[in-house]
Amino acid sequence: MLSLAACVSPYPYPSPAYKPYSPYAHPEYEAPAKYDFAYEVADSYTGDYKSQYEYRDGDVVKGQYSLVEPDGTKRIVEYSDDGYGFNAVVKKDGYKAPYPAPAYPAPAYPAPAYPAPAYHAHAYPAPAYPAPAYKPY
Repeated sequence: MLSLAACVSPYPYPSPAYKPYSPYAHPEYEAPAKYDFAYEVADSYTGDYKSQYEYRDGDVVKGQYSLVEPDGTKRIVEYSDDGYGFNAVVKKDGYKAPYPAPAYPAPAYPAPAYPAPAYHAHAYPAPAYPAPAYKPY
């Protein structure tokens, strides 16, 4: 009777069954990536003008993007990567706006006037210790 009670589990579910360990399996290799895309934004309300074009064939990536800078010039970046490193060439097109950026004088504020801190020494009594008393042995 005792041995039967020792074999019965207090849990109503069976123990989990684990799969045996298997080493990592490498995934199947797919074909090299190949794509191309392009977009362009021309928003006269906000002044946002930009574009990008890129294509990829395997490890070779080439493309360019451009945008209009706040000074009115157009920045053009042509980039490429042939699998051995990234290379970018930056060009500026157009001319700077003929007007300078607005310059505003610094505001003049009076120096703050604070009263000097007042230091009040507290009147604590000096510590008083009894004279040492030596006892011969």
